[in-house]
Amino acid sequence: MRTPIAPETNLGDVDLQCVPGGAQLHAELPEPRNFSGATIMITGGTGSFGSTILKHFLALSVAEVRVVSRDEKKQDEQRRRFADGRIRHYVGDVRDFRAMEGICRDVDFIYHAAALKQVPSCEFHPIEAVNTNVTGTQNVLDAAIRAGVQRVVCLSTDKAVYPINAMGMSKALMEKVMVAKSREASGKRTVITGTRYGNVLASRGSVVPLFMDQVRRGQPITITDPNMTRFVMTLDEAVELCLDAFQFGGNGEILVRKVPAVTIEKLAQAVLEVMGRPDHPIRIIGPRHGEKHFETLLSREEMAVAQDRETYFCVPPDNRNLNYDVHFRSGKPSAARLDDFNSLNARLMDVSEMAAMLRNLPYVQAFLAGGEPDAF
Repeated sequence: MRTPIAPETNLGDVDLQCVPGGAQLHAELPEPRNFSGATIMITGGTGSFGSTILKHFLALSVAEVRVVSRDEKKQDEQRRRFADGRIRHYVGDVRDFRAMEGICRDVDFIYHAAALKQVPSCEFHPIEAVNTNVTGTQNVLDAAIRAGVQRVVCLSTDKAVYPINAMGMSKALMEKVMVAKSREASGKRTVITGTRYGNVLASRGSVVPLFMDQVRRGQPITITDPNMTRFVMTLDEAVELCLDAFQFGGNGEILVRKVPAVTIEKLAQAVLEVMGRPDHPIRIIGPRHGEKHFETLLSREEMAVAQDRETYFCVPPDNRNLNYDVHFRSGKPSAARLDDFNSLNARLMDVSEMAAMLRNLPYVQAFLAGGEPDAF
């Protein structure tokens, strides 16, 4: 039986490795899913998450992986990098329902990673963020349900919790679309699950490649605010959560991995330690458009119902109907005495711990070896 975290739990008294609260209550989970002979579709398949999950699926006995993206140049580079005949590339946009409908035919599993994710860019082009992150998700899910896809996993972000910027707001709406579509799919073949991530180290457009390039060019490392905190995880950890979602996620559930956090200053210092340049200058430039001082992976309201599954939390969907009269007689657990799970009250990494994590990243290893690494 899946047991929610009790609302009276004193989160400050619970000893979890990375998380500020939550009782050690674990669900009985089904057996791992078999991908043997499966056809898998990855939207945004040439991006950071897409390329990493592609590499993982190719190590399994899958029949075919359909990579969907808008950039034929990245597709060509990916085709040459992997050189695997099971990959089929499709130039397509998630905004185009008919294109998604065609590509979804005979697909077993979908990993939906396509998104506009750059915070400043989305601030200047909010409707574009909505068109891709919200409407695009609706198109993928409608096509998946119509095609009878077994499972869809949607990628979200910590910026969707208490959002203050257009990117986070569009991702929050994406999650609402996902839950709404899961209700429509109830009783049908398709199961729709979400995953929510923090910052993925050395992914495309992230700060670690930027910091390392600045040091190599002899430029100061530029940070927005030394005390700003962010959740951090590796691409391999992101893949693990995705696989958990495919194997164990229920319809409308959102899986959130328990990860530590770090201040931006300590992250920059860790980069300098790894590069052997501890005295390299760091310059503070101030926050960018739409940036928060800290991020939140789980709201207080979500913590009131979240299920602890050892390495991650599972947030069940709110499947109450629109008969609001009943809510005057019964409700849900109060979140008033709970903390949210944010990058201020999570476990904060020190410089040496952060440096050790960086040294294990393939991107950092290739960079230090003098190569030109790919930031997936």
